Amino acid sequence: MSQSHVLDLLLNQFAHWRQHQMELQQSNLTTSYHTIVAWVLCFIAASASSAGGLGGGSLYLLILNIFAGLSLKKATSFTAFMVTGGSLSSVLYILFLMNPSHKGESLVNFEIALLSQPCMLLGVSVGVVCNVMFPEWLITVLFTVFLACSTYKTCKAGFKCWKAESEVVRDGMDRSEGGEKGVHEPLLGGEGGSRLRVPWKDLVVLVMVWVCFFMLHVFIGDKHGKGLVRIKPCGVAYWLITLSQIPFAIAFTAYIIYVNKNPQSQNDQQANDKTIVGRNKKKPVPVFVFPLAALLTGVMSGLFGIGGGLLLNPALLQIGVPPQTAAATSTFMVLFSSSMSMVQYIILGMKGIDEALIYAMICFVASVVGLAIVERAIQMSGRVSLIIFIVSAVMAFSTVTQTCFGAVDVWRQYATGDYMAFKLPC
Repeated sequence: MSQSHVLDLLLNQFAHWRQHQMELQQSNLTTSYHTIVAWVLCFIAASASSAGGLGGGSLYLLILNIFAGLSLKKATSFTAFMVTGGSLSSVLYILFLMNPSHKGESLVNFEIALLSQPCMLLGVSVGVVCNVMFPEWLITVLFTVFLACSTYKTCKAGFKCWKAESEVVRDGMDRSEGGEKGVHEPLLGGEGGSRLRVPWKDLVVLVMVWVCFFMLHVFIGDKHGKGLVRIKPCGVAYWLITLSQIPFAIAFTAYIIYVNKNPQSQNDQQANDKTIVGRNKKKPVPVFVFPLAALLTGVMSGLFGIGGGLLLNPALLQIGVPPQTAAATSTFMVLFSSSMSMVQYIILGMKGIDEALIYAMICFVASVVGLAIVERAIQMSGRVSLIIFIVSAVMAFSTVTQTCFGAVDVWRQYATGDYMAFKLPC
C-alpha cells in the first residue's frame, strides 16, 4: 500500500469521525457526554490560558470543533464569547482582587495598552485581508514558522528568568539572617491595605478607540456585505471605510504619545523601587516599539485567525516587559479585541447565543481559578518565570495542533484539485 493511499485512508476516517460528531451535536441530545467533555476541556484550557495572559482562542476552537462537534464557523463565533468571558473575569480579578504589585499599582500597564491598542486593531484588519488573499498552504507555513520561533524564544527567555530568579533566591537566603524577607514579598507582595488606583482617563481613551474601530467594522459588515448599512463588498465606500482605519490608528497613537511623552519613564522610576527579576536591568524601550509590535501582532492575529493574546504576550516578553505585567496587559488588551468580535457576531444575527453564553460562563469561572492558582504558586515559589513556561506550553500545544489540522486541510485541497494560488481580496 503506497504512502499516499494510507494518508488518504486516514483522512477519510478522520472526516467520517468529524461528521459523526457534528451529527451528534445537531441531535436533541444537547447534554450528551461529548458536550460535557467539551465543557471540562474548555475549563482546563481557560485556566491555563488566563494564567499565562492568553485569550485561549486557538484551544477553544480546537475543542469545540473536535469534541463538541461544532462546525468551524459556529465554533469561531462561540470562541469570541469564550475569550471575552475569560478575559473579563481575568481583568476584574487583576484589577480588584489580586494583590497589587506595589503601593496600590495595578499589574496592567495602561500606557502600553494605550500605545498598542489602535495599531493592533488596525493590524487585525490588515491580517484579515491577507487571510483572504493568501493560499491556505502559505498561511499554514507562516503560522508554523512564526509560532515555532516564538515558542523557542519564549521558552529560552523562561529559562533565563528562572536562572536569574535562582540567583536572587540564593542572595535572599544569604541575607535572611539580617532580617530581610528575600524574594517572595517584592514579587507579588504589597501593602495589604493599599488601594488600587484605576486610571479612568486611560480607560475612557481606550473605550473611545474601541468604539471608533467598532463602528467602522459594523459599517463594513462581513464579506457578504451584511451589516447595519448595506455597502457593496469591495466597492468604493467599502474601501474608503476600510482605509480610514489607518488615519484613525495614526491619530490616536500620535495623541497618546504626545500626552504621555515617554510612557516608560514612570515605569523605569518604579523599577528602581522594585526587585522584580531582570526589570531594573532593562534599558528604556523606545515609545515607537510598542505600536510597531502591536501592529505586527494584529496582522499575524488576523492572518492566522487566532486571538491576539497568543502573539501579543510573547511580543511583550521579547521587548522586555516583566512576565506578570506582560500577562496582565495582554489579557486587558484581549478583552477589547474579543469583545468587539463578540458584539459584531450578535449584531450580524448569530445563532446559538444561549449555548455560547454557557461556554462563556465556564471560561469566566475557570479564568479566575487559573489566576488564583498561579498567583499562589508564585507567592510560594517566588518565581514569576512560571508564567513564561505556561505561555510556552500553550504556544507549543497550539502550534502542533493548529499545524496538523492546517496540513490536513491543505492536503485535502491538493487531493481534490482545489485552487491553491493567491486570490484577490474580493
